[in-house]
Amino acid sequence: LSVPRETTRLDANAEPGPNSTELAAQVVQARQQQLARQGCANAHLDLNGVQQHCSLQGEDRQWLENACERLGLSLRAAHRVLKVARTLADLDSAAHISRSHLGEALQYRPSISGA
Repeated sequence: LSVPRETTRLDANAEPGPNSTELAAQVVQARQQQLARQGCANAHLDLNGVQQHCSLQGEDRQWLENACERLGLSLRAAHRVLKVARTLADLDSAAHISRSHLGEALQYRPSISGA
């Protein structure tokens, strides 16, 4: 997984992000939520698990389908995007996957150029 580098901000008024301890606690909480909900991490969901735990509302489903068509993603790749989006929703303590989670998950897809 490659994550683009954040811009360097030298603005003294910028709000600091969460520290490592806070992020670690957030990850632990998300993992516990996944284990309680489905008995495994989102990454290990099978097709039935994806259908059950990564369901989308109608408009968001259509949006993801259109995005996958534009990007030429396979059904398998779309399921991986759904698993990542479910994890992002868990990190936000959200009950449902939102379009912002889907968009962020799509951004984590590796580029085809290999750059």
